[in-house]
Amino acid sequence: RCQRWVENCRRADLEDKTPDQLNKHYRLCAKHFETSMICRSSSYRTVLRDNAVPTIFDLTSHLNNPHSRHRKRIKELSEEEIRTLKQQRIDEAFERQRAIEELTKSNEQTVLEGGRGGQGEETNPLTAEERENKDYLKSLFEILILMGKQNIPLDGHSGAELPEGAFASDNFQALLEYRINSGDEVLRKRFEMTAVNLEYCSKTQQKQMLEVCANCVREETLREVRDSRFFSLVTDEVVDVAGEEHLPVLVRFVDDSHNLREEFIGFLPYEADPETLAVKFHAAVTEKWGLNMEHCRGQAYVASSGFDSKMKVVATRLLEKYPQAVYTLCSSCALNVWLAKSVPVVSVSVALGTMEEVCGLFHQSPQLLAKLGDTISVLFQNDEEKGNELKELCRSQWTGRHDSFEVLVDLLQALVLCLDAVSSDSAVRWNKLTVSRTLVLLSTLMDFDFIVTVVVLKSILSFTRAFGKNLQGQTSDVFIAAGSLTAVLHSLNEVMENIDLYHEFWFEEAMNLASKLDVEVKLPGKMGRGQRGISELEGTSENYYKEMLSIPTLEHVIQELKDIFSEHHLKALKCLSLVPSVMGQLKFNTAEEHHANMFKNDLPNPDTLSAELHCWRIKWKHRGKDIELPATLYEALHLPDIKYFPNVYTLLKVLCVLPLMKVENEKHGIGRKRLKAYLRNTLTQQRSSHLALLNINFDTKHDLDLMVDTYVKLYPEKE
Repeated sequence: RCQRWVENCRRADLEDKTPDQLNKHYRLCAKHFETSMICRSSSYRTVLRDNAVPTIFDLTSHLNNPHSRHRKRIKELSEEEIRTLKQQRIDEAFERQRAIEELTKSNEQTVLEGGRGGQGEETNPLTAEERENKDYLKSLFEILILMGKQNIPLDGHSGAELPEGAFASDNFQALLEYRINSGDEVLRKRFEMTAVNLEYCSKTQQKQMLEVCANCVREETLREVRDSRFFSLVTDEVVDVAGEEHLPVLVRFVDDSHNLREEFIGFLPYEADPETLAVKFHAAVTEKWGLNMEHCRGQAYVASSGFDSKMKVVATRLLEKYPQAVYTLCSSCALNVWLAKSVPVVSVSVALGTMEEVCGLFHQSPQLLAKLGDTISVLFQNDEEKGNELKELCRSQWTGRHDSFEVLVDLLQALVLCLDAVSSDSAVRWNKLTVSRTLVLLSTLMDFDFIVTVVVLKSILSFTRAFGKNLQGQTSDVFIAAGSLTAVLHSLNEVMENIDLYHEFWFEEAMNLASKLDVEVKLPGKMGRGQRGISELEGTSENYYKEMLSIPTLEHVIQELKDIFSEHHLKALKCLSLVPSVMGQLKFNTAEEHHANMFKNDLPNPDTLSAELHCWRIKWKHRGKDIELPATLYEALHLPDIKYFPNVYTLLKVLCVLPLMKVENEKHGIGRKRLKAYLRNTLTQQRSSHLALLNINFDTKHDLDLMVDTYVKLYPEKE
């Protein structure tokens, strides 16, 4: 295209110049371009289309202009050249017209195939019976969609709740009856001759229709994912759905509006065998949901220690097939919490579960929270600032913080005193359930095994706390974190080399805390009762906890950091220097091309990557003084002229879908919050994977005609 510009301008002296030289040192007036070649124009700037070529030149005006004698000579065209130019312009106009006609024809064909245009109905007219049946099915689907959005279970009262011989409709039947009584003529005609105590719609048909409904709603999201091309998969912790273990799956992608979204796409049955789980997970994503794993650029799994090893097998098997799908941390989970959940030590799992129980207990009771606040005020009366800080933390979800174990150590004495006061309250201010829960938690908190576990976790994870905070910070913080991993691993390896010394300090801190709480220092369970027989651990509590807790935890943290921050993942994070604010911090002395080569096959124009990166860097280096540098991937993706940098846009898009990157606009990352809300507000036995999908994606558009057509094709005997 650059060569065509030079040829059309008749500048033979520029033919040996490179595109970069021409772009940097030469300019062409906008008057030389057809209006169809101009994207938009203002008094300050004219923006051309990607395929714009100058074609308007007055090649004779200079002959009669006395002021043009000192201008550069313009080559005169021969008759043949003029005819060629005219024909070229005619051909281009013809091609544009033909493209418009083809687009119009394609749109008309789409309408016809949709079966919802007037002509489509004339070609295949529906009989009165077919039309009536379609309207009937639409009414049923509308009821199911309403139940999903409002989180109403299909079943109503159980038989045990009703007196003998009584009959009560389930929730679906009740809503159907209500709709008939409200004037739905289609349903009334269908059921006016039906017995009063007969089901209008069988359980089997309800489940079949609900499955179709959920699949159609899911497909709307999956279609957007396919259009976006690149995506990442994220799973949350295993949950109980109607008595069976399921794995919640979310997908991250950048939509047509350049917004990063994280959407819930369904539950998958959880398998105890990791290899079977890996096979079924892959089959569900590729075959059932129709996603191309070649375009998957990240995978993250939030799991407790009991499930973490199995999910790592899934990640490993997917990485073997798709090396670009990097295994990484999820942005919704603090690094230290994620590391602690994955530690394969029983006492760590117990400590994490106890923390959640304690936090949940106080959040469920404002009176208990107030009681804890009073206890903190008494304990920290000489340090009011610290006390107020702890009281504020108690009102938040402090178990998900990077420093959650430090917070727990600071709160432990107040928690023990508060729970002890509640469990021994003679005024009977608390109900029996609360008292029984406080007694159980109190016994756990006053166990030395719990105390030493929390202290060791706090001490080890203090080395990764700042690193983890940066990972959940701004884009520039993530870029800095990617470069600081080596230093973090060096510090942890140094601790491992001197574990005897470090563990001695940690154990002493645990004993001091236990002494403050009047907790006896002893080994757990059978080890405590048969302490003299532990010859391999020299019979001491300190050595026991070093071998069984400190060393395994430290080794696991080091290995886990290496796994989730592989060389491939770190190279991807280095590409964050494409974000202008990061570029500015580095004084525009960056080397994106070196790291971006790993995504070369994803780029639309890989051959022009070098030149495009150069233009991108120059654009921001020589910006106006009043122009601020975009600070996030979100801001960079929403730049008005980002479409003129197709390779940069693709790289930013790939980086955006990495599970580690946080969703900048909260309204586009509510899939996980809605999932948590559904699980929190729905009884285990009333949960349904299909109703959950409708409830969580209640704002996803749905097509009733498509649902009806799909149902009729799948179950023609029901028609």
